[in-house]
Amino acid sequence: MALDAADLGALVAEAAEILDAAAKPFIAGHRADSAVQKKGNDFATEVDLAIERQVVEALTDKTGIGVHGEEFGGADIDSPLVWVLDPIDGTFNYAAGSPMAAILLGLVRDGEPVAGLTWVPFTGERLTAVVGEPLRYNGEERPALKPAKLDDSIIGVSTFNVDSRGDVPGRYRLAVIENLSRRCSRMRMHGATGIDLAYTAAGILGGAISFSGHVWDHAAGVALVRSAGGVVTDLSGNDWTVKSPSALVGAPGTHGELLDLLRSVGVTEDF
Repeated sequence: MALDAADLGALVAEAAEILDAAAKPFIAGHRADSAVQKKGNDFATEVDLAIERQVVEALTDKTGIGVHGEEFGGADIDSPLVWVLDPIDGTFNYAAGSPMAAILLGLVRDGEPVAGLTWVPFTGERLTAVVGEPLRYNGEERPALKPAKLDDSIIGVSTFNVDSRGDVPGRYRLAVIENLSRRCSRMRMHGATGIDLAYTAAGILGGAISFSGHVWDHAAGVALVRSAGGVVTDLSGNDWTVKSPSALVGAPGTHGELLDLLRSVGVTEDF
């Protein structure tokens, strides 16, 4: 679908109003209990479900574009144009009362994020982006990310169980953190992947490592980081797509150093 920057900007403005409305029940439902048990020890709250229904209905009505959400699925992620929604990124944080929880919304065209919105309601942060245009932080344009060094950066790392198996075993993740600790004593585990990506785009973090392959965790943040002039790949260094099994984001320079560090750890099959 042919959309220029002005079209995408108008869609982001419409979506921003919808997320502003969703932020009200988001704040009101803080510390919500588990409602739906998911795979492993993951869960969704009633607020997750309610916000997804609210945002999906509003986006579909106002923009005419289908939505793929974390809780209910919906439009095919391979659609020519689709919104990708995580109604509450950091559900454990949200249920526990931590402010590190967000609403993530990306607009994906032909498999590539072209716009992104990340709302962190408890801190009042709103990040928006159209790829190819400057990142906006609370409505203000931000300058492009400057090259940085890993030794001087704060790095976000996703949480994990060291005994977990699967595509990215826990022992591999531990080895990554062990090696990273020798280069960077400023690691952070926010427990909210979307916030890690958004904070990288904003220059708060120098980079972030996500071992997850969930598109709703990444779509919005990928657009934000690319808009900010950062670098986005998977953990192997391949260009990130909606099918990627992981995400590695960073400022110029920092991303390359992180990728070198990951390669020095070895391949996941060895763990």
